[in-house]
Amino acid sequence: MNITIIGLGLIGGSMAIDLRKRKFAKKIFGVDNDILHAETAKNIGLIDEIVDLETGIKSADLVIIATPVDATIKMLNDIMNSLDNQIVTDVCSTKFQICELVKNHSKRKNFVASHPMAGTEYSGPWAAISHLYDGKSTIICNKEESSNIALKIVEDLYGALNMRIIHMDAKAHDMHAAYVSHISHISSFALALTVLEKEKDEKHIFNMAGGGFRSTVRLAKSSSDMWAPIFNQNSENVIDVLDTYISKLQKFKENISTNNKQGINDMIIDANKIKRIV
Repeated sequence: MNITIIGLGLIGGSMAIDLRKRKFAKKIFGVDNDILHAETAKNIGLIDEIVDLETGIKSADLVIIATPVDATIKMLNDIMNSLDNQIVTDVCSTKFQICELVKNHSKRKNFVASHPMAGTEYSGPWAAISHLYDGKSTIICNKEESSNIALKIVEDLYGALNMRIIHMDAKAHDMHAAYVSHISHISSFALALTVLEKEKDEKHIFNMAGGGFRSTVRLAKSSSDMWAPIFNQNSENVIDVLDTYISKLQKFKENISTNNKQGINDMIIDANKIKRIV
């Protein structure tokens, strides 16, 4: 089928690579407000043609919105208003407000709210890679609000990307995403800020950064254009999990400051239980 991808960064670009390789896409149109991104995506073969938004919608069987959540919310109604029979899906990390926005739209059945749980700390079309989605999970929210045809096409899309599909209510999605994904990024950003503030000599960071530090701080390289809107859109759930996270940090601080070796040991052992899950 003909596919239009709006937003030609890591997520949209990586989709383009494998949808083409796996024969899901016949032709891929690209839409991006950043001219450099658009031209780079064309030059490296992610897309076949750069088009404007209106042309992209009219030329497609399936439209994939792969922009940050604030940009998606701004354009979603305009996209929905332009539809004939095209199917639309988004890939944003928050789902509740998006689903609420189109809840009563006359073309709601053409829209499938989705969130592929994959990515790296890099951004832009030059960050796009093959196999990014293989073996990962994708969440499809409020599937009962989409038509069977739209749902099947989007599930086939994620099947072509070798993803495991999970169905979930949009509100529950945002809560669980805050608990697992969003807090991980905040933790990494906070750690990077702490080290940069306390360790003024950058060469010490470079020389002493072992595997533990590098893996923990990796997400701090992520794009602010993507993550600031996510935190804003999901603020209630993010604040809830942050309160718990801060209380755990405070408990570590209390145990360390009082030389409570047993308390520290107990907290680490409790944390080790995560091994049963990941």
